[in-house]
Amino acid sequence: MLSRRLVELFRWVDPGPASSHLVSDLSGWWRDPQVLAGVGPALAGLFPAARPTVVISPEVTGLLLGPLVAVAAGAGFLPAYRDGGERRRVGPMRWAETPPDYRGRQLRIGVDARRLGPGDRVLLADDWVATGAQLDALRRLVDGSGAEFLGTAALVATCPAPVAARLGLRALLTGEQLP
Repeated sequence: MLSRRLVELFRWVDPGPASSHLVSDLSGWWRDPQVLAGVGPALAGLFPAARPTVVISPEVTGLLLGPLVAVAAGAGFLPAYRDGGERRRVGPMRWAETPPDYRGRQLRIGVDARRLGPGDRVLLADDWVATGAQLDALRRLVDGSGAEFLGTAALVATCPAPVAARLGLRALLTGEQLP
């Protein structure tokens, strides 16, 4: 079972004396071929009748996870980038500002405006949803483009219930299930 394997391979890491908290280490998930093969179908399977046309995921790990979900769902993939340089701008971008994230930062996140519009059915995918800040911004981008928002699929959800409800969040694991 995939959920059991995710728990087995997960670990918390102490980043050192400058940090006030442990950080999650998901690298064991991406190194394991069983997990890598299973996460796309498992996350797409959380929305079995959705029929998305595109999956959108925020960088950085979303650039790995999103295409796996898209292939399993029979959809295309659209990466979402944080504002931070011309190297990512391949065309006109549609931007939204995030609410404060778990570090208290507000970011701008965007997608290629030419690749999202009316007629699209959008599933968001992410590895871990703590505050939902980036996903809230992406939801606004989807709504503003005229596309239909279907929900959010995640590997782990540790966000408050109102955030999960607002994002239509379905997850494979909760924080309580991790060691």
